[in-house]
Amino acid sequence: MKQLKKDLKAVAKDLKRLTQNTNKMIKRLEKLEKAQAAKKPKAKVIKKAVAKKPTRVSASDTVLAIIKRSRKGIDTIALRKKTGFEGRKIRDIIYRLKKQGKIKSEGKGIYVKA
Repeated sequence: MKQLKKDLKAVAKDLKRLTQNTNKMIKRLEKLEKAQAAKKPKAKVIKKAVAKKPTRVSASDTVLAIIKRSRKGIDTIALRKKTGFEGRKIRDIIYRLKKQGKIKSEGKGIYVKA
């Protein structure tokens, strides 16, 4: 019986200490809430306009632009030098542009805008 009383007193003492600690924590939280409420609201963040990525120019557009700039027409060798594309790619692009009606042949191997 004596042991039970000692245990109950110890438990009661621990409970008092826990309630005190809980009260201290509540006071700290209230202080933090007051401090946060007292802070001025932050200014609105203004988002900067994101620079748009440059649009890719297709190989056909590049070749067509070069052909349009040349007044007397241009041949495949000159196109190869100006674009850096290989011969097969140049031929394929010219074929497509002719089918679309954007360019025409002025003479053998010389192309002008349509």
